[in-house]
Amino acid sequence: MSDLEAKDPFYSLPEHYIETAEQFEEFIAEVDSQGFYECCSIDTEADSMHSYETKLCLIQFSLPSMLAIIDPLSIGKEGMSRFPEFIDRFGTVWMHGADYDISMFEMTFGWVPRRIDDTQIAARLLGVPKFGLANLLEEEYGIKVSKQSQKADWSRRPLSEKMLAYAYNDVRYLLDLGEKFVQQLKECGRYEWFVESCDAARTSVLGRDGKSEDEVWRISGWGKLSRRGLNYLLHLWLWRDSECKKLDRPAFKFLSNQEILRMSISLDENGSAKPPHYLKERHVRRMNVAIDEARQVPESEFPSKRLKATGPRLDIDEARFEKIRAFRNQAADSLKVDSTMIATRSIMERLASKNLSDPERLQGLQDWQRTILLPVLEEVGVS
Repeated sequence: MSDLEAKDPFYSLPEHYIETAEQFEEFIAEVDSQGFYECCSIDTEADSMHSYETKLCLIQFSLPSMLAIIDPLSIGKEGMSRFPEFIDRFGTVWMHGADYDISMFEMTFGWVPRRIDDTQIAARLLGVPKFGLANLLEEEYGIKVSKQSQKADWSRRPLSEKMLAYAYNDVRYLLDLGEKFVQQLKECGRYEWFVESCDAARTSVLGRDGKSEDEVWRISGWGKLSRRGLNYLLHLWLWRDSECKKLDRPAFKFLSNQEILRMSISLDENGSAKPPHYLKERHVRRMNVAIDEARQVPESEFPSKRLKATGPRLDIDEARFEKIRAFRNQAADSLKVDSTMIATRSIMERLASKNLSDPERLQGLQDWQRTILLPVLEEVGVS
C-alpha cells in the first residue's frame, strides 16, 4: 500500500473475498444485521477475452461500510441463486458503464437490478470530457488506478494480489462518486435527465436482440462478397466456431474475421484459401473439409445477399436533418455536454425521415431530450 493509500479513508474499509455458498450466506446475514439497504455498488469481471463462452467470473460489491468480491465460479449456480433477490433489496444500485454488466446479469441470472444509477452517464450529463472510471478517480480523488489487470484472465484461480486490488478499486469509490455526482446534477437541474437516461440505458440493453443464425456469421465486410463467396464465408465461419469450441478459445485468438474474409474472397476468385502459416495442420485439414463441403452446395442454396429488413428504410430529408443537427450542436455547446447525449445520429435520422409517422420519428427520444429539441422539432414539423 502506498503512502497515499494509507491516508485514504476508503482503504480502511473491510474487504471480504467470498468463494463458497456458506460464506455468501454469512455475508448476506452480515449485511442484514447492518440494516442498510439504501444503496450499493456493483461491478463485474468476465472472461470474454480468454474463453469460447463468456462466463461471469467475479462480482465486486460495496456498501459505505465494506467491500466484497463474490466469486460465482467457485460458489456455483445454486449457491448464487439468492444474489438477485439480495441486490433487489437495495433502493439504488450504482454501476459505471453498466451496459456490459447488465448483459452479464441477464445472461447469468435472467435478471438485472430494478434501478441502476450509472456514474458514467452522470459524468457525461455534467459535461466531464474524460468519463472513464480511471479518469474520474484520478480527477476526484487523486488516485491513479493500475490498468494492468484490465485484460486479465478472470477465470483463473487463485487471483493474484494485483487482480484483487484492481477488482476492489472498481467499486471502492463508486458510492461516494455517485453521491458527489447526484449533488452536482441536482444543483444544475439535470437530475431528472439522469434518472431518465439511466432507465433508458437499462431498457435499451434488455431490448437488444442477439443476431439470428443467418446474421451471426455475416462479419464486417461480408457485403463485398458474391453469393458464392458468402457460401465460403459461412462454411469457414462454422469451421472456425467449431475449432474455437474445441479449444475453449475466443475467435479472435484463433483466426481473425479479416482472415476468414480474405480466404473467402480468395476462394471466390481463384478457388484457393491460402490459410495463414500459423494454423496447425489438424486445423487446416478440417478447414479443407469445410471448404470441400462448401463446394458441394448448389448455387440455388447459396446465402442471400440481402438480409430481411427489420423496419422501413428511412427516407431522410437532408435539409431537415441538417437543421436538427445544427440546433443540437448549438444546444450541446450551450449546455457544455457531448452532443450525442442530446441526440445520436440515428435518432436525428428518424426525426428527419419523410416516411415515418410522428410517433415513429420520436421513438427513442427521451422527454428531456425532446424538451431541448422542441424549438427545432416545431420548425421542421415534428410534434
